Amino acid sequence: MKNSISTIAAIITLLFSANTIQANSIKTTETGFEIADSSQLQTVYDAYFTVKDALIKSDAKLTSAKAKDLLDAITAVKMDKLKSDEHTAWMKVVKKLTADAKSISTTADLKKQRETFKSLSKNTYTLIKVSKSGETVYKQYCPMADADWLSKEKAVKNPYYGSSMLTCGNVVETIK
Repeated sequence: MKNSISTIAAIITLLFSANTIQANSIKTTETGFEIADSSQLQTVYDAYFTVKDALIKSDAKLTSAKAKDLLDAITAVKMDKLKSDEHTAWMKVVKKLTADAKSISTTADLKKQRETFKSLSKNTYTLIKVSKSGETVYKQYCPMADADWLSKEKAVKNPYYGSSMLTCGNVVETIK
């Protein structure tokens, strides 16, 4: 009789443990998808910001290298892991984002890189408005270049003119 009670107790403990493990596994999977959704696009945003920072430094070689990183981040996005609205926005801009990143990465002409960055910024803005970055992002505008860009800092550092007009521009929108 003692053995039967011990066996039943062991089975109940085993079943309870298995259910707990399965429940934790499901929670982890759900959370994993949420993290994958936001981190995929966050990687693209972070790479965009490094391209912007290289342009601020007026370093064409660094800009080219950072645009290559951006291109890698864009091609690594798994569309089936995106939320519905992100997927729709992604489909609208992915070809242009890819073309712009490729164009910037394959030229050492700073003027051409900056001109292409206008389009890159416009399309990144379209995407970030839908998906939201993990942090506050500022849309900034330069009247001299008649172009916008995105920044993680509120202080204006102009990627279109670098040190020659570093603070030309203003914040036109805060995206949270």
